Amino acid sequence: MNEFMILLGWVGIYAPVALGAIGSGMGCALAGSASVGAMLETESGYGRFVGMSVLPSTLVIYGIVVMFTLNRPVTPDNAGGLFAIGLLSALAFLVVGIWQGKACASAIAAAKDKPEIFGISLAPAAIIEGFAVFAFVFALVAAGGIPAAP
Repeated sequence: MNEFMILLGWVGIYAPVALGAIGSGMGCALAGSASVGAMLETESGYGRFVGMSVLPSTLVIYGIVVMFTLNRPVTPDNAGGLFAIGLLSALAFLVVGIWQGKACASAIAAAKDKPEIFGISLAPAAIIEGFAVFAFVFALVAAGGIPAAP
């Protein structure tokens, strides 16, 4: 049983990076596809489309910071906390990355046809990012309560 708990602790430490990377990758792919399509239909403004398509990449950065915060020797006493905080924050980063990519893709499609709304079209993606920031901050705060190895 102790070995299984230790395994779960290690999963919790690495999950924020792994699932954050998956969410970032999927979100950037969704937005990037929209960006390429918009470039085919416009004569300028390519940089703003590319810039908008990389917004979901922040989720893996949050995952890296949470991983470093959780990184410590895993014991049966701290494995549950490491697993819970790591996995739940990782799931938040995954889901937010995907939905932020969808919001960015919509913003790209809208700004392609109506360039004057470019700035305001980023608002939904920024709001979605805020939910990842909440999960990030609370993971950091909760990680402070996990006991260190003796």
